[in-house]
Amino acid sequence: MDLQSLQQPLKERYRADPAASRITLTARGSQVAEEPVSCSVDLGRAIQEAQAHAGVGGPGTAACSGDLLLGALAACAQITCQMVAASMGLAVGRLEVVVEGDLDLRGTLGIDREASAGFEAIRIRFEVDAPEASERQLSKLVEKTERYCTVLQTLTEAPEIETELIAA
Repeated sequence: MDLQSLQQPLKERYRADPAASRITLTARGSQVAEEPVSCSVDLGRAIQEAQAHAGVGGPGTAACSGDLLLGALAACAQITCQMVAASMGLAVGRLEVVVEGDLDLRGTLGIDREASAGFEAIRIRFEVDAPEASERQLSKLVEKTERYCTVLQTLTEAPEIETELIAA
């Protein structure tokens, strides 16, 4: 696949008309039956089942919201890294991104007000098999991936978040 040929007309269009580059993605969570510990998440092109983690009383048989967040980061970093490697002309035999995150469930359960309900730490590991790549090229690969990974940039440079209640 010639990624540069695919992206060139898009880049030209977005340079000429910056408004054309702006999109809005939507995800909609909906309750499943009468279960307070599960939901479906409609991403517009796929539906993902989600449940509360077993550590907070959920069944633990489907992805929890933390899994989905880490999965979104892993997917974004993986695809971004693959695209950057292709753009750099790196011959990569294997490329895998592993994301891990640490939570203190006392925060989610409201047991300890000092414990955050969010992730305390997130680690991203790039496992790259590119025998012909130099250390500098591999460092650039990771640096560019970090720069262009939408989910990573969103987590490190938090956007303004607006909350709205619509009572039926």
